[in-house]
Amino acid sequence: MASLHVELVAVERMIWSGEATQVLTRTTEGELGILPGHISLLGQLADGGIVRIDEEDGEQLVVAVHGGFLSVTEKGVSILAELAEFADEIDVDRARRALDNADLASDDPDERQAALRATSRLRAAGQSV
Repeated sequence: MASLHVELVAVERMIWSGEATQVLTRTTEGELGILPGHISLLGQLADGGIVRIDEEDGEQLVVAVHGGFLSVTEKGVSILAELAEFADEIDVDRARRALDNADLASDDPDERQAALRATSRLRAAGQSV
């Protein structure tokens, strides 16, 4: 089975690097699925999104991402996120409280960002929003 090299990097640390069969994410243009042989592209990650990487060994990696960019070239996929958290590192109760205290419809950009981050964390952890 064909694979593609994927690197997921956040500002504060390398999150994951390895071979994958598929990458799913959301950009500002919509949902995007990347398979081996995908055409080159550069996209902006949607705020409050998740990245799902189907590893070559069959494992699935889910990461909450907040801002950043996605680059697909013949060499592979690079995901450069402002913030990123593994699904299993997310404190679901804390994320739920943050969502309850935030307002997606707020005119305050910081308030909207807090709501989007909480939503992303909950989705990555497999929780309903």
